[in-house]
Amino acid sequence: MPFRIALSGLNAASTDLEVTGNNIANSATNGFKESRAEFADVYANAIQDTSSNAAGQGARVARVSQQFGQGTIDFTSNNLDLAISGQGFFVLETPDGTQAYTRAGAYSVDRDGYVVNNAGDRLQVYQAVTGVGGATTFNTGVLQDLLLPTTPSAPSASTTLTAAVNLNSSASVPTAAFNAANPASYNSSTSTTVYDSLGNAHTTTIYYRKSASNTWQQYLYVDGNNVPPAGQASGTPFVLGFDSAGALTTIDGVAATSAATAAYNPANGAANITLSLDLAGTTQYGSAFAVNNLAQDGYTSGRLAGVDIDTEGVVFARYTNGQSSALGKVAMAKFNNQQGLRQVGDTNWVESFSSGTPQLGEAGTSSFGQIQSGALEASNVDIAEQLVNLITAQRNFQANAEVISTADAITQTVINIR
Repeated sequence: MPFRIALSGLNAASTDLEVTGNNIANSATNGFKESRAEFADVYANAIQDTSSNAAGQGARVARVSQQFGQGTIDFTSNNLDLAISGQGFFVLETPDGTQAYTRAGAYSVDRDGYVVNNAGDRLQVYQAVTGVGGATTFNTGVLQDLLLPTTPSAPSASTTLTAAVNLNSSASVPTAAFNAANPASYNSSTSTTVYDSLGNAHTTTIYYRKSASNTWQQYLYVDGNNVPPAGQASGTPFVLGFDSAGALTTIDGVAATSAATAAYNPANGAANITLSLDLAGTTQYGSAFAVNNLAQDGYTSGRLAGVDIDTEGVVFARYTNGQSSALGKVAMAKFNNQQGLRQVGDTNWVESFSSGTPQLGEAGTSSFGQIQSGALEASNVDIAEQLVNLITAQRNFQANAEVISTADAITQTVINIR
């Protein structure tokens, strides 16, 4: 009967309208992937059917197929906004403990410090571990929630003080005995800050006093207290010897460019400070005193100042003390048949029998795309294309409705035969 055939066409066209309407409705949804309705014809198959004169039984929706084309990348001012350029999905753990997958990367921090989307799903990362030599590696066999630290980073005591200066070979030998409070008793000085084991800052000043040609005395003071060379009494300077080319050759009569200090007790409950002085690069040329390098390796405690995520998905925490640490590496997933993923709302998908099991990996490896921080992937819906589809689906619906109207007129004619 043409009624049933036309009705199947109406149903198919109605589904097409629904799919198109859903695409248009989500044209501004980050990470959304458009769908298309795919149709198939219907034939009644039986042993006695004759294919040459079978008229067909109408149409049906064979599949609503998702289109995973790349959406445009829109940049934002939030470092936790993430976009994938290429293949792959972010991995999420939902509040009910199951895993979901998404291309939508609008993340924020909840009250417990977890990085979540607007549905409370937690972003999954690979655990950061300390490898050989202190290098950071990632355990790609373990997924965990990305948790931002809520406690300050621990301080680190200074152990090395690097000072590379130029001492003026034309300088005169001071006549007054050395006294840190008397600028006439030394030729030059420079200062920096070192830190004890509790993160307290200590002002450190180095004084340089010429004692003879190619020979200089170096006095080290911490918080106004003299710190002599290791094994020497207070007030004893480091003696620097230079060759005729102005290069540092000896410290305290030994061929070296580094030396250790005696232990300094900060008297505040922290451990004693013992410094290794690295003076390589110190010179004695016929030019004014200049500090070419002055650095130390300690730092105080710090609060979390921000989060950075690189193109490989490594999440770094930045602290107010200038330090940073890796918190993890964003996990990514892909599927043999991503069109087989099941949509569950909130721009999330879950695996199904058709999609196959997820293949986990890292951004920038294998066929996985790269991650862009401070950006979001826009919907891949083309509004102009969808409006054309809308007109086509509308005409299909109207045409099938006309078939019903025509069939009704024919039936009425038959009924009216007397």
